[in-house]
Amino acid sequence: MRYEGKIYRPPSEADSYILQATIGCSWNHCTYCDMYRDKAFRVRDLDETLADIRTAAKSFGENVTKVFVADGDALVLDLRHWEAILPACHDAFPRMKRVSAYATAVNINEKSDAELKRLRELGLSLLYMGPETGDDVTFKRIAKGSNFDEHVEAARRAHEAGMKVSAIFLLGAGGTERSREHAEGSASLISAMDPEFVSALTLTIIPGTPIAKMQAAGKFTLPSVTRMLEELRTMVAAASPTDAIFRTNHASNYLPLAGRLPQDRDRIVEALDKALSGEIALRPEWSRGL
Repeated sequence: MRYEGKIYRPPSEADSYILQATIGCSWNHCTYCDMYRDKAFRVRDLDETLADIRTAAKSFGENVTKVFVADGDALVLDLRHWEAILPACHDAFPRMKRVSAYATAVNINEKSDAELKRLRELGLSLLYMGPETGDDVTFKRIAKGSNFDEHVEAARRAHEAGMKVSAIFLLGAGGTERSREHAEGSASLISAMDPEFVSALTLTIIPGTPIAKMQAAGKFTLPSVTRMLEELRTMVAAASPTDAIFRTNHASNYLPLAGRLPQDRDRIVEALDKALSGEIALRPEWSRGL
């Protein structure tokens, strides 16, 4: 397949066909992220995208059950592109059960209710949103582009259209200064967004990013590993989604966990307490990644 630059996808899309319909990220200002800084954002030529779908169909069409549309926030695509891409995927992959994409609160809220419902009718069923925090001060500091209320509204509108939401949070995003507010706000946002999936990643400072420059200037301090696990404990203990699959299986994390919230809350909190007390070993630094 023809891919430009590095390709990123959520852990749960490991066995998906990745279709690069956009290049880079239309926002690309988040201070911690270097995933798309080497790409100038553009919408890929539709004919190229459709040609890739046809090529994939010839190579492994019968084996594809999931499609992840990349790059960073593919929901930014206008309806004309989606109305060509989604039916083409259904035709190409007869066993396909799901199409998903990254989306920002801005992407979702810029779409009309009719457009969101149309996307769901065409087969787009899961959106990965990365608020990273629920603390409005931290939202501004990491240049996320949206606040608490805008993420709640985006999730509500996605749900109203019939889509599922996967919400991603970033341990350490508030730094040492806003660690408590970040954790408590994230728990509140999980409850308010009520996603079907919740995952947590651990902030890694990447050289060259704005947050790395802030760290070098003494304007940001990454919390200790212990403190970031305490943030996670706060999130799990206080969040009250209706029924969310919870994961910390991303390679950045020190402690892989899995379960459902709120059903498995006590078990997950117990595991975190054991990790904090040293009874459960953490993933060694050398084995972590992005």
